Amino acid sequence: MHPTEAVQDYLDGRTDLCQSSKANHRYRLQRFKEWCEEEGITNTNELTGRKLHQFKIWRSQEVNNVTLKNHLGTLRQFIAFCERIDAVAGGLSEKLELPQLGYNEEVNDTMLSHKEAKRILPYLKKYEYGSVRHVIFVVLWHTGIRISTLRAFDVEDFDSQQGFLRAIHRPETPLKNRKQGEREINLNDETVEIIEDYLRMTHSGVTDTKGRTPLIATSQGRAHTTTIRAQIYRVTRPCHYLNSCPHDRDVNECEAVSNQYASKCPSSVSPHAIRKGAITHHRNNGWPAKAVSDRADVSQEVLDKHYDKGTQSEKRERRKEFMNNL
Repeated sequence: MHPTEAVQDYLDGRTDLCQSSKANHRYRLQRFKEWCEEEGITNTNELTGRKLHQFKIWRSQEVNNVTLKNHLGTLRQFIAFCERIDAVAGGLSEKLELPQLGYNEEVNDTMLSHKEAKRILPYLKKYEYGSVRHVIFVVLWHTGIRISTLRAFDVEDFDSQQGFLRAIHRPETPLKNRKQGEREINLNDETVEIIEDYLRMTHSGVTDTKGRTPLIATSQGRAHTTTIRAQIYRVTRPCHYLNSCPHDRDVNECEAVSNQYASKCPSSVSPHAIRKGAITHHRNNGWPAKAVSDRADVSQEVLDKHYDKGTQSEKRERRKEFMNNL
């Protein structure tokens, strides 16, 4: 098989992957296809353990160890698929060694702190109350959910009487963990009121291509994840919510002042950083790990390693309540 054909067959068969995960696989394997083209490899039967090692070295010159491991992990899955359809020699996938990572290499510590959130929230309440950006930030911070979950909410998933949002896995708006990720997420009274006012004052009632009414909507329909991400980059710039720059930049010259380049601000963060900050804030406020795990749809093991960014002192304070039980 030609590598391009094999990759397409592999992606078509990965019906178990959500849309974003499949996009990641497609991107990672794109670099492999480019390498095959450079090397003149037009038949997957030409692939050997030595050639895969050469690709590993080629890719390692462009990315760090964490990215390299992710890319090679996807490649190994692809090669295993090729083995199953007799497109490469049996056992080839086992010859591709993944790099070993140290603990610190596997963990990304970037997060939005509680201190920063406490500055952004009053700004939004005063100057952007009831806007879609206000709702996006408040819900992400208050719940610690993924943006794919936020995007999946329909207006009908919001229960204002009982105060919760219902996360439902649907084919057009899949949850990362599919049916296992379905749950009801409690909201405090202030968040409920903000969403109610947003629906009353700002939401246009627009429907998406499936006739559903999205909670997070643009004038065209359901907001895309890139739109949600852009809103977060914009609102987390200190020049936006504090009207000052902690990096001593001239706002008249800084390119990050433009909404188009908001992500270039050293202080702006992605929605994932809000998720980490929110989960850490939940834990610091006494939430049990199991409760946070269920609320944010993340295993306790992954929560402890990747999301709970409490300091040693904060974690010690959490354990104090158990001292009298010894």
